[in-house]
Amino acid sequence: MNGPLRTMRRAARVEADVHVAVAIVGGGACGLTAALMLHDAGVDCVVLERDALPSGSTALSSGFIPAPGTRAQRAHGVTGDSAARFAADIQAKARGRAAPALVDAYATAIGPALDALQQRHGLEWLLLDGFLYPGHSVRRMHALPQKTGRALMAVLHAAAGAAGIPILTQAVVDTLVLDSAQRVLGIDYLRPDGRRETLGCAALLLACNGFGGNAQMVRTLLPEMAEARFCGHVGNDGSAIAWGRSLGARLRDLGGYQGHGSWVTPHGALMSWAVMMAGAVQVNGAGQRFHDETQGYSEAALHVLAQPQGIAWNLFDAPLLALARSFPDFCEAEAAGALRRCPSVAALADCIGCKPSVLQRTLDTVRAASAAPDGRVFARGLDAPYFAVKVTGALFHTQGGLDTAPDMRVLRRDGTPLANLLAAGGAAGGVSGDAASGYLSGNGLLSAVAGGYIAARTATTIVQSREAPTS
Repeated sequence: MNGPLRTMRRAARVEADVHVAVAIVGGGACGLTAALMLHDAGVDCVVLERDALPSGSTALSSGFIPAPGTRAQRAHGVTGDSAARFAADIQAKARGRAAPALVDAYATAIGPALDALQQRHGLEWLLLDGFLYPGHSVRRMHALPQKTGRALMAVLHAAAGAAGIPILTQAVVDTLVLDSAQRVLGIDYLRPDGRRETLGCAALLLACNGFGGNAQMVRTLLPEMAEARFCGHVGNDGSAIAWGRSLGARLRDLGGYQGHGSWVTPHGALMSWAVMMAGAVQVNGAGQRFHDETQGYSEAALHVLAQPQGIAWNLFDAPLLALARSFPDFCEAEAAGALRRCPSVAALADCIGCKPSVLQRTLDTVRAASAAPDGRVFARGLDAPYFAVKVTGALFHTQGGLDTAPDMRVLRRDGTPLANLLAAGGAAGGVSGDAASGYLSGNGLLSAVAGGYIAARTATTIVQSREAPTS
């Protein structure tokens, strides 16, 4: 299995012009959250980002983050949620196959993390209302008012700038420098002009990536998604896993990933699954439903890809169109010409290319307002005019990676933690288990933000212990 060329070198001490308390590889939501929390703790850090502008998987996401017990949740009158209830929802979706200690750690940390970002760095969260995302038992999905991952990245980047946190862009980290006891001493990175530079550090956080952009790794580890469209960041090349293998670190849940069954084609945009949860349906080219859409958008990717040509149609009506238009990604897809308006079932069948009689039977089942054969219960039918969007299944990001302790320190194969190497976000194994069906809506940004928050706390302890005077 080929991965990126990521190496290690051994040294008794690091020869570097610059030393920093904490080096962070990756400037996405995980890396920037960690940097902001380190700043608040008075610990200096540097973020190293391979791109000219930090974006990563976060900028390509919807930017939605699930969290219990937040200020935003209380302001919306949502009560009865807790870290324990959230953890139970995560495990229920993963069928009990998510790492229990990490589930508890993330579910406990994410609320304080969002509140800290709001109170100390100006991120104003709103609670998405009116529907529940698949697998969530209470309304806990948070977003910025713009409701996009691009906006989330822009606000985090601006907050880091306001805090004076150094972000070194176009810096491709390719080598970890360690001593004989596997303590990280620093990193080597490549600059655009070909120069190689070294940065010394007391602790290192890998907040870099998964492996969804590495076609060979996907074919080997996720064969069912080998032909799926990858809609994540190209920087997801498996760097963290490559380093982990060289270090003898333990890997976890490499079969876990987030797919999506609603990637608008050929326009290349995401249509929010909220519309499905509110009553929309998916049909194949024959005009037939083929799965229970309320089970989750990640596993829906496989259901869609199993249809002829890997194509499905999202069908909805005017009230659901109004909901769809509350999401900027859908508005962009509509502006690009993805939305089809059909005044009748016959026109809708002509749009899809199916028999009107088959499509009519499908819509009659929805209108029955009872349990469909696959178990879905519909509250109402769809009324003309009908709207349709052509979609396919896609791979967004992987959920497996370096195994970590609940404090985000990377674990060796024997389960013991490395002294000062941490991993979180896409670099680490998440809380979705080892299959697409284990992905609970928002798990990606949950692990990024909560993981970054926890890693900052651990790195602060590591740095302070090194600085403490010895007697």
